[in-house]
This record gives sequence, structure tokens and C-alpha cells, in this order.
Amino acid sequence: MENKINISVNGRAFTAYEGQTIMQALDNLGFKIPRLCYHPRLSIEGACRVCIVEVEGMKNYVASCSFPVSEGMGIYTNTRELRQARRDIVELILDNHPEDCHTCERDGICELQRLAYAMGIRRRHFEGERKHYDEDLSSPSVIRNPDKCVLCGRCVRICSEVQKVNALRYAHRGFGTVVMPAYNMPFSESVCTACGQCINVCPTASFLEKNYTQELFEKLNDKSLVKVAQIAPSVRAAIGEAFGFPPGTAHEGEMAAALRRLGFDHVFDTQFAADLTIMEEAHEFLERLQGRGKLPMITSCSSAWMKFMEQFYPDFIENVSTCKSPMAMMGSILKTYFAEKMKIAPSKLLTAAVMCCTAKKYEARRPEIRVDGVDPVDMVVTTREAAWMIKSAGIDFHGIKPEPFDNPLGHSSGAGAIFGVTGGVMEAAIRTAYELYTGETLLDIEINDIRGLKGIKEGSLVMEGREIRVAVAHGLGNAAELLETVKKDPERYHFIEIMGCPGGCIGGGGQPYAGSNSVPLDEETLKKRAEALYGLDRSRTIRRSHDNPDIQRVYKEFLGRPLSPIAHKILHTRYEAKKPVGIIPKGSIAR
Repeated sequence: MENKINISVNGRAFTAYEGQTIMQALDNLGFKIPRLCYHPRLSIEGACRVCIVEVEGMKNYVASCSFPVSEGMGIYTNTRELRQARRDIVELILDNHPEDCHTCERDGICELQRLAYAMGIRRRHFEGERKHYDEDLSSPSVIRNPDKCVLCGRCVRICSEVQKVNALRYAHRGFGTVVMPAYNMPFSESVCTACGQCINVCPTASFLEKNYTQELFEKLNDKSLVKVAQIAPSVRAAIGEAFGFPPGTAHEGEMAAALRRLGFDHVFDTQFAADLTIMEEAHEFLERLQGRGKLPMITSCSSAWMKFMEQFYPDFIENVSTCKSPMAMMGSILKTYFAEKMKIAPSKLLTAAVMCCTAKKYEARRPEIRVDGVDPVDMVVTTREAAWMIKSAGIDFHGIKPEPFDNPLGHSSGAGAIFGVTGGVMEAAIRTAYELYTGETLLDIEINDIRGLKGIKEGSLVMEGREIRVAVAHGLGNAAELLETVKKDPERYHFIEIMGCPGGCIGGGGQPYAGSNSVPLDEETLKKRAEALYGLDRSRTIRRSHDNPDIQRVYKEFLGRPLSPIAHKILHTRYEAKKPVGIIPKGSIAR
């Protein structure tokens, strides 16, 4: 148990725990110290100095995020001199920042803006040269705007510490310091996986998703097109936060209703395609289990993981399931099966996907997922973009009455719902694979060993006397660690699930900025989003993908059987090794 120590704060006696930083101790005591570069899930940077406090006996102010408490320490948080020093620091940051708050994407949800307001800054005091760099618009997923960068380093740290991609570093020194990919290469040519976690942790708008909302509005007004939307599982678990609902509130019917009011003719559920994915993937796994394919099989639903694997772990391409992601499967079914049933030319069918993930914008442009040269998904918008479109169109999300998804591609099982949570794809696959392999129904279908936010989870089950060992990783850093384990012990696992973002899709780079202080990657928020999806699973009458009658109907009318030639053509893809250009040499780029 941690030892308690005595401290004083602004002349009052308190206790704290030995080993805590001043910031941690003060947070527990109800004192909220201003901060900018600090993030609870990342290493301590101590760069911005916004969090300074005064400590008795110390000549200079100290950064509360990195300075430890000690027995008898006297701390002052709100003296006149301290308030002025913090204000001067923030004013200097502001005066090197663009003056476009009212037209900025992060207006109202910007941490720098909130700091300025809290400190009473009402005008700019300093004039002089300002930094200027061109925006990087090359990526289909992520925009980089260095002019809005405050050099907090959060993006650098999450990319290197959590995702282990190392696409970003500080370059140059002093006033010329900037965050950039190696050699200032365009994002589209760098090792960036488009996961969007840099967007989630950025306190300003230095990183944003590539916005396609205006183009989508134009398409929705095109009367020559049949407009079809699909909604990812995790979107319904998070979009309410953009409208002031507490985390963990699911909005399925409200989303369907809102998208119809935006102008979509049909609104389908990506969870249907998640069930379709399980049908193909479970059969593929059983084929491999019988010696017809390489083990361990690795699921491939995460778009960021696809690029990460192709760049850094191409030796595992044969292990990766050939199944497309649910988004791509749904788009492919829409442009083939649905188009035929409705007698619509694929060219007259607009397929839009509302996704939690910025990397889905990249995936939608992958030539490998095309069917007869046709892109399955025409346009991808994130949860954040969808929320803005709903607000912009004057749709009352609070008062809207829920509506069901359209049939035949709108009905899903509970297994489809949990795709948005780390471990969910594995759990859904096991529910079906077990029954296909043994001929018996798996009674205990909630597999707790692979639930939760632990970075790497392991589990096993016995199928007709054979132990099947599985593993789950979320976040690309954990994925790399797991794959290194497999390299050393190739027979350790039979089946692996990898999600590119922390928490899985619920923590995707396109989800609403979480919390009143825009602190993303908050574990409590992720847990609540996860529970919303688990709640949807429990509420379903059908909880196994293979029991979904609409899935059975599509196979009967169109696909024939899982892994059939037409299923392979429409529902499967391929991967290719990519030379990882734009890697930042260690130690070569400094502040």
C-alpha cells in the first residue's frame, strides 16, 4: 500500500501519496491545475509549462505534471504572480497561433481556447513574426496543419509510445521547431497508418480527419442517384456524446432516422455485414484448422492494421484472413446483390459509410477491395462528421423518434454488435466456429477472458477434445508486441484478433472528442462505450451470426455458401508487402 505523506496547498493541510506528482495529488484533492502537453495515457513531456505551481523553498516555479510531492511540501496554486506567469505562457502560445477560432473545426472544443477563456485572456498582446507552414492535404484520411500546432508533443508520443508507428517527430529548433513526418514527406507517402489517434489527442486542430461532408451533401441532393448509408457498430455507441448524451448511451434507431432525414433513401447496418464477415471468417478458420491454410489466422477488420502489417510485418500476410472488413463487405453486397434486386446500375448507387475510423477513408480507396473495377464504398464520414451533418441540417437528435434499419441488410445478431469492441470479432467468430466444428451450440457465449482493456488478452476453448488457443490485441503497439511473440513461438496460438485503435473501434480516430476537457482515450469512456455494445448484444433475440435469417437468405439467393467462388470474388481481398518509406531514423531529428 502506498505511504501517505503530509502536504499543504494554499496554506491548508492535506495528505497525498508518496510517488505521486504534484498534478496527480492536486487532482485527487479537487484542485484542477491548467495543462496542455500533459495526457494521462502518455509519458510526461513537461514542455508547455502551463501547469506550473509554486513550491515553498524553490526559487523557480515547477511543472506540476512531472515534479513529485514530498513530505511537508508547501504548494501554492493560485497566487497573483503565478496566475500572471501562466497567463503570459498561454498568451505567447496564442500570439503564434492563427486567429480563426470561429471558423476552426475545433471551435468550442479546443483546449487552447478553453485555457485562454479560463485565464481571462480577451485580446492578443504580442506582435511579431508568426510561424507558417503549408497544410498537408495528401492523405485521404488525415490532414496536418502545422500552423495550429502548439508543440505539446501528444501526437508524437501517441504515435511512438502507443501505436509504435513513429510517423511523427520534432524537427528543427527554437522558433522553427515543427512536428512532421520524416524528411517532411507528405502523409500519404509516410508510414502513417491513418489511424487518427493523433487527432484524438491533439488539443487544437493541428490534426483533423479529411472532411468529405460538403461532397456528401452535394451527392444527397443529386436526384439521379439512389443514396444508401451504412453505420458501423461503434458509431451508435458514441455519437450521442456529440449531442450531450453521457458516454455509454446507444443510439441505433435515432441514427437510422437522422440519416433518412439527411436524404438517404436506404439505411442499412454494418452489423449485418459483420455477421456476414463471421460466416466467411469462421469457415476460413476451420479450413485452416484442418490444414488448408496457415495458422495462426489473424482477423483483418482494422484498416490501420492492414497498412501497419503490410509495411512492418509482411511476413504475416499469409496468416491474415482474406475476408474484407464489414464496411467493404457491405459495400460489395450493395453494389452487386442489392443493386440487382433493386434493378439499379451500380454507377447510380451512392454508398456512404458512417465509420468510427479515419483509416476507413484510406481503405475505401484500396484497389484490392474493388469488385470488377467498382469501388464498394464511395464515401466515408466519421462519427464526428456525421454528428456535424446532423446538426448542420437542423435535425433534432434529442427529439427524433427511433426508426428501424431497412431490410434485407439491416438485421443483425448480437455478435455483429460487439465487433466494435476489442475482442468482439474473436468472440463473435468463436460463437459460430464452435457450432460449425462440433455441431453443438456454445452455451456460454460471453467469453470474458478476451473482454476488457488489457493490451493483450489470451484465452482458450476446447472443441471436440482439441484446445484452441486465441489472442487479442488492441492498439498497434500491442499488435507489434503480440506478433513478435508469434515470431518466437509460431504454434502458440490458432486465432488472433488485432484492432488498430486503443479499445478497438470504440476508440477510433473518428469518434467524438471525449470529456468536458476534450481528454481522449479516457478508459472510463471506452468502458462505457463498450458496455453499450455488450448491452445491444444481450438485448438481441439472435446472438449468433449464423442464426441471422437475413444472412441465410443472402447465401441462398446469391452467395451459395461461405467460401464459394462468388463469395471469394465479392467478400474477400488480398494484401501486398509495402516498403515502409518515410521511417524516421532514430536520433536523426531533434528539437
